[in-house]
Order: sequence, then C-alpha cells, then structure tokens
Amino acid sequence: MAEISEHRFAPDTLRQFAQALFASAGLEEEKTAAVAHYLVEADLMGHTTHGLALAGWYLQGIADGVMTREGMPEVVSDRGPAIAWRGRRLPGAWLTSEAVKLACERAATYGTATIAIADSHHIGCLAAYLSIATDRGFMVSIASSSPSGAQVAPFGGRKGVYTPNPVAHGIPTPGDPILIDISASITTVNMAQRLVRDDRQYDHEWLMDENGEPSRDPRVIERGGTLMPVGGLDHGQKGYGMALHVEAFTQGLAGLGRVDELKGTNAAVTVQVFDPEAFGGRDAFLRQTGWLAETCRSNPPRPGVSHVRLPGENGLKRKREAAVDGVRLFAGILDQLVPHASRLNVQMPNPL
Repeated sequence: MAEISEHRFAPDTLRQFAQALFASAGLEEEKTAAVAHYLVEADLMGHTTHGLALAGWYLQGIADGVMTREGMPEVVSDRGPAIAWRGRRLPGAWLTSEAVKLACERAATYGTATIAIADSHHIGCLAAYLSIATDRGFMVSIASSSPSGAQVAPFGGRKGVYTPNPVAHGIPTPGDPILIDISASITTVNMAQRLVRDDRQYDHEWLMDENGEPSRDPRVIERGGTLMPVGGLDHGQKGYGMALHVEAFTQGLAGLGRVDELKGTNAAVTVQVFDPEAFGGRDAFLRQTGWLAETCRSNPPRPGVSHVRLPGENGLKRKREAAVDGVRLFAGILDQLVPHASRLNVQMPNPL
C-alpha cells in the first residue's frame, strides 16, 4: 500500500475538522483548539505517527473517561522559576503548550524556568511545541515519559521497564531554529503498531523478542518483546543512559511516576526554557549557534548524501510547502476517523 495519500488538504481545513471532532466529544474550547493545532502541526512537519493518527485514540479516551475534558492542573509547587503541576489527565497538547508559554514568561523574568507535570494525558509530538519558545528567541527542552508503559528494556536486559522517553530541543539561530526530536529507543511504540496494522516488518533489527534476540517483527512487542535502545546491541548503553535521565527529569521532578503503579494512559512531562539574554547575551548566543549551523550545513557530504541537514530542517520545509500546496496525510489516517466523525456528527474534510 502507498504510505502517503494522494489527496492534499489545506492545513486550516484539517485543524477545523479536528476541532469539530474534539468539540463534539465534549472537550473544553481552549483544549480543543490546542489538541487540534498540535496534532495537525505534527503532520505538517512529517511526524505522521504523532499527528492526526492519534486523534481516534484520543477521542476514544474522552468517551471512556480516560482524558479529562475540562478544568485546570493542580499546582503542586510554584517557586517562580521552578513549578510542578498535577495534570489530572488533561489533554497533553494543552498542558504542554501552556507549560511552554508559562516557562517563557517566567524565563523572561528569571532567565530560566522549569515546569514538571505529573499525570498528563499523552502529549503527542514534542517538536510541535518548540516554536512557542524559539519564536521568542528562547532555547527550550521538553522531555516525556509514560509511567504505565514498559516497552524498552535496560541495556543488557530483556524485560521492558520504561518507555521510548523522547526529548526535544529548540535552539534559536540567526535563521531557522534547530529543532531536535529524538528518543532513547531506536523506534517507537506507535510505529510498531502502524507496521502491525499494515502487516509489515522493520527494515532493520530494531527490536528484541521475548528471549532477547534481535528482531524486525513489530509483533514481538505483543509477546513481551521490547524496543531496542539507541545504540542497539553494540552501544545501547547510550540510549539506556538517556532513558534513565528522562525518567528522573520527568517523573522524578514531578514527584509521581512508575513506582506509584499508575494505570491507563498517562505521561510525565518536563519543560525547561532559557533566555540567552540572562546568560552570555542573546547576540553572543546567536553568534555561536549561527556559526555552528552554517558549519554543519557547509560540511562536505559523504557519498550518497546531497548535503548535510540540520535537525528540523526537513520538517520546517514540509510545513512551508504544506501552507502553499496542502498536506498529504499518511494513508489510512482519515479512514480511521470516519467512525468517530459519524458518531459525533462531524463532516469529513474535503481535499483541495
């Protein structure tokens, strides 16, 4: 089957469709707008497993009472530049975007700010939130883990203990920002689930079966297999170290996590924002990052590579092209939303 649909959609059309779905499902207005915006933002940037592909799961979560429809997070602690929230399973897109906004406000005062969120619902694509800070010239980091998930084994082990534990970093430069979005595992749970649905295997052995043997078959996850850490069998201690840091950086700082045996869909999130002006100065910061970006881009490419790219470069290019020509969604995403649109009496979007 083709990976990308032949139809193109205006980004605003997809946002309005998503907003109509979540509004009809009973989500509060500002939360509806956030979820719709950041799911579509992920598709615009090419993160197709973390865009509208998640909408059906989220809508089912609302119907089942797993996602909280309204209200505010509980403020556990607020010491100015250090804040902790209990998210009450509110939509992760809303909680995370609000946290980045608040961290930017506090960083403008204190130079830096950190917000740790416990008990959020799933937050989607981390890269989608970075521009909130980078558009202001601030550097930002976001990390997420799921205390109820256990699909990645510690290096040398074969039983899952934690999740892919993604991190994202937004770094302003004199031009486009550098947008890094990576995880401590080679692949993700959502990608494994997509390959299972499509009856496909990975191109490489990025998983381990239940016996700890390398595998390309995504179905091993259903049998107790695990996702390989970054670095694989040779250097998996690197991904292992990343994952342990994210566990402490999210659940540890938030004060609620895996040891509390949480059930259902949940996420722990930490957002950290830096105002370069409070450190060595904004101009000095951009001088350094501008040199780094240009030196990487102008590096002589190895055979088979047209040019050296910066992280996030392709995503920003896709987003600009989609604004003009429309976005082509991954095949099957809208088909999966037809039953929800019918149940909620929402019209499916028309292509360009």
